[in-house]
Amino acid sequence: MPYRNIVLPQYVLIAFLGAVLAIWASLSPQAMSIRNALFQLPKRVTVIHNGSPLVSSTNAAFTTTAVVSRAARSTPTSPAKGATRFTYRIAASYSGKGQRLNPATNTYDFNPLNTSAIFEGPQGATTSARKRRPASGQDSFFVGNVGGTKSVAFAVADGVGGWIESGIDPADFAHSLCDYMHKAAVAFPKGFKTQPMLPQELLQIGFERVMKDDSVVGGGSTACVAAADEEGRLDVAKYESPTHHSSITPIKPLTNVYCSLGDSGFLQLRQNAVRFHSPPQTHAFNTPFQFSKVPKRMLLQEAVFGVTRYSELPKDADCTTHRLQHGDVLVFASDGVWDNLSPEDTLDLASRQLLRTGGWVETKEQGVEAGEKLGYLTYTPGVAGDVAGGKLQETLAVLIAGEAKNASLDTRRDGPFAKEVKRRYPYENYRGGKVDDIVVVVVVVLEEPV
Repeated sequence: MPYRNIVLPQYVLIAFLGAVLAIWASLSPQAMSIRNALFQLPKRVTVIHNGSPLVSSTNAAFTTTAVVSRAARSTPTSPAKGATRFTYRIAASYSGKGQRLNPATNTYDFNPLNTSAIFEGPQGATTSARKRRPASGQDSFFVGNVGGTKSVAFAVADGVGGWIESGIDPADFAHSLCDYMHKAAVAFPKGFKTQPMLPQELLQIGFERVMKDDSVVGGGSTACVAAADEEGRLDVAKYESPTHHSSITPIKPLTNVYCSLGDSGFLQLRQNAVRFHSPPQTHAFNTPFQFSKVPKRMLLQEAVFGVTRYSELPKDADCTTHRLQHGDVLVFASDGVWDNLSPEDTLDLASRQLLRTGGWVETKEQGVEAGEKLGYLTYTPGVAGDVAGGKLQETLAVLIAGEAKNASLDTRRDGPFAKEVKRRYPYENYRGGKVDDIVVVVVVVLEEPV
């Protein structure tokens, strides 16, 4: 007897029972469990890969076909359940000495999908290159991707103003240094000896290119450089003393490497507290460690008169490591900020904005911690403030740069620089802020599901 003659009565019977149970269910709720039990029939499942069946079950009344992609079957490369990675929302704000800070034009928000430079940066110090610089005076900065990796690199540099007395614009050195470092980071690993990328080597490459660039006649600069990857670690490089040279030992997995020389520095803010504050490196008061490029004519003059000029090298940078957490805020800035705002001032500005918008929230168990809205605030324009584009990182950068600008022009409010003058020279009548160029780079740290 053909198979179909047996199957047909079974289905007719099932259909009939289903109709009877549907009527019964309207009168008796207990009928629902009986109906469900009758209809729990085994299924035939066929998994297809590239057009060929991999698994098949024939003991079934119904057939369900599932298509599994090659990526879904590649379990060794698939992220583990609950896996996360760190990403960074970065913005900058800046203002040259004697210039107004316009949030609409003096703000930069980094787009990691854009591999171009933050601006058409200078390839040296030619007249056309100078026109393409940001309006940050003698200070400069960059933010950029690290080759084809998921890392980002960023830096601030502060041209040493004393070079003006020798007829040399220190902005040429600072802007060229940042531009060359940016180009080297984007081209990584080309030209690098170590992997992952270390900011100390990035600084070395930028420095060497500036020294070879004939359009940069001379000058000097401090610098603060970092590279952040997706593992959530911050490595910091500082120069301790004129006689101490330290080196970097790579730690795996490398997340964020920070490299600094001079009085440009950074803060790490976490849970409404200053987690770390990089101390300035100086030979004497207001004399920071610095890179220098001295023209030959000046070298000859200094040799005749026995003058020794301060000049450090990238190898003189010292490196430290900091573990990052979701909700951390990093503030990198030139001394135009740190001479006018203390770490506590900067924390107060940032925390008020973060708590007001929900980027940070107060809890009974953990105190202040990252809020659920943190990622949304960094992605969405106009929700974190009225300044610039309104993203959280932009708002924080403008708030800090703007407050530093106001403090520098305030003759009645003594900032860190004025307080240090009074401590060292009690009879000096120095009051108020210190007018200078200002650059701020703000990094909001996010830990997100992969």
